[in-house]
Amino acid sequence: MRAVVLHEFGPAENLRYETVPDPVPGPGEVLVSVRAAGVHQIETAMREGLTIGPPLPELPAIFGGEVAGVVAAVGPDVDKSWIGADVVTAHGRPGGYAELAVADVSAVHRIPDGLGHEAAVTMIVTGTTAIGLLDIAALTSDDVVLVTSAAGGIGRLVVQFAHRLGATVVGAAGGPAKVAAVRGLGADVAVDYDLPQWAGTVREALGGRGVTVVLDGVEGEKGRAAFGLLTAGGRYITIGAASRTEFRPDAAELKERDVRFTDALSLLLAGQDTPADETRALAHAAAGELVPAFQTFPLSRTAAAHAALESRQTTGKVVLVPDA
Repeated sequence: MRAVVLHEFGPAENLRYETVPDPVPGPGEVLVSVRAAGVHQIETAMREGLTIGPPLPELPAIFGGEVAGVVAAVGPDVDKSWIGADVVTAHGRPGGYAELAVADVSAVHRIPDGLGHEAAVTMIVTGTTAIGLLDIAALTSDDVVLVTSAAGGIGRLVVQFAHRLGATVVGAAGGPAKVAAVRGLGADVAVDYDLPQWAGTVREALGGRGVTVVLDGVEGEKGRAAFGLLTAGGRYITIGAASRTEFRPDAAELKERDVRFTDALSLLLAGQDTPADETRALAHAAAGELVPAFQTFPLSRTAAAHAALESRQTTGKVVLVPDA
C-alpha cells in the first residue's frame, strides 16, 4: 500500500509518501480501506519531535489514528457481515496516513446514514472533543461566550451549538476569510485576533456586557487577552494550545477577579466515556444538529497539509483523502 512515513523528526517535508507492506487484520480486527484520515494539531508537534503531548512514536512511523472507510477484510474470528460496511474509528493502526489500516472491531463505529467519510472522521475525535467541552462548559442562553480558534474544527462546532442555544457568541479567528466564516456560523460578533486591538473591538461590540465564558483552544498571548475580557464570576476553559505556548492564570489573579479556570482537555482525557461520546457526536452530525467542516488534502500531499495546519492557513478539520 501507499502510506506517508516519518523516518526522522523535523519539518513537514520529512513526511514521505512511499510504499509499505499492507497491514493484516488479526483476531478481533478489521481491515479498513481508508477513504478519509484525520490530521490532528498535536501530530504536527510530534512530527517535529516535541514532547508536549502523547509519547513520541518509534521511527519510522505512520501517524493518524482517525480513520473512516470501508471494511475490506476481517480477522479470523470477526463476523464477515462487517465486510463492505462504512466505518469510522479513532484507533486505526499503524496509522491513518495510509491506504489501509486495521482496528479492533470493538473500537469501530458504523457510519450513520447520510454522513460521509470526511464528516465522520471529523466527528470521531474533533466532534467528540467538542461535545465533551460543551458538557463541561454547561452553557446557557444567558452566557456571553468567547470562542478562540473559532474557524477550527472544534471552534466551528462550539459556535454552532452556542448559537442554537441562544447564547451571545463572540468568535475570534485569524484573517478576514476565517472571520467571515465564523460570522456565517451565527456568531453575534466575529473578530480577527491577528489584529493588535482585537480585544478592544470585542469590548466595543458588546457595549458594556462582559464575557461570561471563554472557550480557548489557542492559549499563549491570545489566550491571555481572551482571559482579560472575562467579567467577575466568569469561566476560562481551555481545550488546547494551538499557539504551542501555554497560558495558565495564577491563583491570585483568579481569586482577585473571581474567575474560575478549567483545563478541559485534561478532564476529558481522564474521564471521557469514549465509545458512548463518539456515538453521540456522530449522531449529532447525522441529525444535522452540528455540521462538521473539513478541508481535504490528497494523501500524497500530507506534508503540505501539515505545513498549512501549522501556519494556521486551514479552516475546519484537516482530512487526508486517497489520491485520484
